[in-house]
Amino acid sequence: MQEILLNVEPKEIRYAALRNGSLHDLIIERKKNRQLTGNVYRGKVTNILHNIQSAFIDINEGDNGFIHISDIIENTQKFQEMFEMDFDWEGGIKKLQNKERKEADITKIMKIDQPVLVQVVKEPIGTKGARLTSNISLPGRYLVLLPNTSHRGVSRKIEDAASRDQLKKLIRAFEMPKDMGLICRTASVQATPEMLIAEAHDLIKTWQDIVENFHKASRPTCLYEESDLIKRAVLTAVDKKFDRLLVDHQGTYQQCQHLYAKYSGEHPLKIEMYRDKTPLFERFNVEKEIEKALKRKIWLPGGGYLFFERTEAMYTIDVNSGRSTSQSTASDVEESLVRINMEAAEEIARQLSIRNIGGLVICDFIDMRSRKNQRRVLDRLKEAMKEDSAKCTILGMSEFGLVEMTRQRNRESLAQTIFTACPYCSGSGQIKSHESISIDIERSLKKLIHKQQFGLELVAHPELDRYLNHQDKDLLRKCAHKMQAELHFGVDDNLHLNEFQFYSTTNGKKLEV
Repeated sequence: MQEILLNVEPKEIRYAALRNGSLHDLIIERKKNRQLTGNVYRGKVTNILHNIQSAFIDINEGDNGFIHISDIIENTQKFQEMFEMDFDWEGGIKKLQNKERKEADITKIMKIDQPVLVQVVKEPIGTKGARLTSNISLPGRYLVLLPNTSHRGVSRKIEDAASRDQLKKLIRAFEMPKDMGLICRTASVQATPEMLIAEAHDLIKTWQDIVENFHKASRPTCLYEESDLIKRAVLTAVDKKFDRLLVDHQGTYQQCQHLYAKYSGEHPLKIEMYRDKTPLFERFNVEKEIEKALKRKIWLPGGGYLFFERTEAMYTIDVNSGRSTSQSTASDVEESLVRINMEAAEEIARQLSIRNIGGLVICDFIDMRSRKNQRRVLDRLKEAMKEDSAKCTILGMSEFGLVEMTRQRNRESLAQTIFTACPYCSGSGQIKSHESISIDIERSLKKLIHKQQFGLELVAHPELDRYLNHQDKDLLRKCAHKMQAELHFGVDDNLHLNEFQFYSTTNGKKLEV
């Protein structure tokens, strides 16, 4: 059974997709951090970086957005990847585009303070602003309008050759404004020609409104907003043939019913209002799964475990045998390791989706001697990743059991949404030991005495003070006495564990070290 849970709170909406009771996808959208991908803006060029052929653009959404020359010159390859479709090439257009991209100069296309029409293709993450493009695409239920390119194509996910040919003929026959293109989405197979024509006209009208508002606006502003999480949940449930959509908010429940009415003929979806006293996510164990996904260590059913580590460049996932037990013969040991790796492959795919980990990912599986077993594990990982809505590329397994992969980064990860860096350790997860701080105190003491401070009080956190009681207070007093100074001790539980302060016993002022 496949179902979607929608938990609606005043400050956030949470979306959970369950497969046979197990969480496989999670989206948390907060009101102050709404999704920007797909939105169209009137922006203003604020800075041009000639050396990397890029520009920063103010779109009035916090940090400036970023655009590269390849996102300004038409890039048909990107459209093909975004919408998983093939274009019908006309003449030597592909060679022409490659030539144009090589010869293009961003300073000839953009000027400082120039108003530009752009669309967000990647969410702002951390300190990075949104990634932008001027190759606008407006998605509908069945079609995608390409206002700036004349190409027409059909999604690769439509595998039936007859359906593909029929759709190609249909969109070629559409009377469209010059230099506009269309893409048939997977759902277009279920639509009648009249429905497709009606949606094409709606999308063109939307584009005309965007252009009109662009010329009316005098400053950076949003001209078009992509679907919100509620609408995306309903469309996902219909597209992927989910059995049920469960909502715990009356207004949202009615909104879902209204949205679904338009697509009810495509798939019989149950939309239900959740009325139990036990919170929705607690009832379906989603809260526990979220807590689990925020930990670095995940136990596997067979006794092995995964360990997640994030660096600046990549995520690493280490697979370990943990508490698992194996038989004595070599063949049994190998098979036990394969079993752990198989479990790990499935859990890795699930955790990548729940945690929304994007970018470069390195998976370190337990070493296996047999190449056949390595292929088995790699195939299991690829199969498990097929269900992921984000685009993934998985390379082969190295001799050391390492698998390199990339996963599309479309929004902040779960950890980035929920956590903020610790102000004490700056996100490192570590602080200095008491011994290290004691050494720092001794250095600071000598420095202050050399500055002619002979009456001193050391104030530290109570835990650090207790450590000094047992270890170093006598040493520090002797050090001060040897330099003709006097040292006293005090405590302040408002201080950080690594923080200490010196005060003058003469005037009570805090001393800067």
